[in-house]
Amino acid sequence: MTDPASPDGHLEALRAQVRAWMEANAPRNWREASQTQEDFVRTQRDWFAKLVEGGYAIPHWPAEYPGGGRTLAEQKVIYEELARVDAPRLLLSFVSTYHAFATLHECASPEQKAKYMPRILEGETWCQGFSEPGAGSDLAALKCKAVRETRDGKEVYVVNGQKVWSTMAQFADMCLLLVRTSSEGAKQAGITYLLMDMKTPGVTVSPIHQIQGDEEFAEIFLDNVVIPVEQRVGEEGNGWAYAQATLSSERGLTLMELAYRMRGALSRVIELIRDNGLENDAGVLRDFGSLVTQVDATCAIADRFLDNRIKGVEQAGDASIVKNSYSRALRAYSLLGVRLGGMAEQYVKPITFGDLNTGNWMADFMNSYAWTIAGGSEEVQRNIIAERMLDMPREPKGWKL
Repeated sequence: MTDPASPDGHLEALRAQVRAWMEANAPRNWREASQTQEDFVRTQRDWFAKLVEGGYAIPHWPAEYPGGGRTLAEQKVIYEELARVDAPRLLLSFVSTYHAFATLHECASPEQKAKYMPRILEGETWCQGFSEPGAGSDLAALKCKAVRETRDGKEVYVVNGQKVWSTMAQFADMCLLLVRTSSEGAKQAGITYLLMDMKTPGVTVSPIHQIQGDEEFAEIFLDNVVIPVEQRVGEEGNGWAYAQATLSSERGLTLMELAYRMRGALSRVIELIRDNGLENDAGVLRDFGSLVTQVDATCAIADRFLDNRIKGVEQAGDASIVKNSYSRALRAYSLLGVRLGGMAEQYVKPITFGDLNTGNWMADFMNSYAWTIAGGSEEVQRNIIAERMLDMPREPKGWKL
């Protein structure tokens, strides 16, 4: 019998506690209740509020916040149990609890932390205004311009430009905004980080309708938007350094949660095999066995990543390995579903917002290719692995003929 005072005993007790809470509180049939964006937003807000109340919404935050201060091992238990009961992923509050939190916690002033952190727990939604039509993979090439002026005795920035691929910006209250305040010197040196209220005059949000029917992303147009200087993060011109805290926050346990959710979603493939009478088809069983092996390997890689982080031996490319392993497994999972479903799965049925393993196989399949780009393309991840882990020569910047 495991000693309750031992580390393993403590985690087992935590798992039992979390499992009991999830069984009693996790929403049922939430996919059926999320067939429109309005329903999706309501479901997401309700579930986030319940997780905050239960103490499981922000285990990665400091201990002074409700439910915060959890060790990495404890966080893993919580995310495993979330995946086990197939609870909704917190997509609407993801930027708020990860990106905005990391930026505020590591880079913001005490006044900004005191103002915004409690509002996130109250349900305030944040989006990210980083990428632009000409500055995606090369984020430092951004051109959204901010000019510092004095208006009515107050120092402000007047911002003009456009942002794109901003996740769920149409529902956001606040925006993490990168702007250019100088064109002198290196392009990274002229970037400034602002916190923008999305209700500010001059802000226009246009959702991007995707091929599978979702509107996960949006464009943000900024026309003479006035932002007070006190809503700047850190020093002017040092926004590139602060942005690294934002970008690094989406790696790690998020990928682990996704891997475990996909393992649970294998049951949908089993249902598809049974529904089509393919239980004795040797080729189908071979392909399913290969998929199970790939998903299990992805979970093992994610486990190793967490173990390395707990031990303090994480390497620069560890998260990239998890990212690429997950994106490839997701593609294999959804492709097998499309194949097994036959003609019935060759079209996109009504979207279930906010999920990657829905059983809506063609939508899942198209989303799987988006995941190979989102959060850093496969090519970028392979470069990180090659250059930072394997000490291979850096990729040439370009060729001259």
